[in-house]
Amino acid sequence: MLIEHWVEEDFGMAEQAEGTSHRPPPVHTHPDDVPLLTALSALADPVRLQLIRGLAGQPDWALSCSNFDVPVGRAAKSHHFSVLRDAGLVEQRDQGPKRLNRLRREEFDTRFPGLLDLILRADDTE
Repeated sequence: MLIEHWVEEDFGMAEQAEGTSHRPPPVHTHPDDVPLLTALSALADPVRLQLIRGLAGQPDWALSCSNFDVPVGRAAKSHHFSVLRDAGLVEQRDQGPKRLNRLRREEFDTRFPGLLDLILRADDTE
């Protein structure tokens, strides 16, 4: 049993070192396919708002999921990123063991002009 666990662990590390991942690639929804209520719901959560604001201040693909200091655990953070992907706000790609992120600002602005500008305004507080 211990040997099997070690082999599985070692194999997983080898996969990550080679650039492949043990998890499936993220599925993305294009903003054109997102209803307004879905977008508003995704943006209404304070944690997701914090993630969006963090991404807006960085270049594309500069931040991995672990770079965000939000008041939730790893599984909840993963869920929040999934909601943002489903709303067409975030695109993710795997690079080794990291999942890098980009705000789909241009595509989202085309679908919902001005919405992200309102959300990202610094003078708005929760």
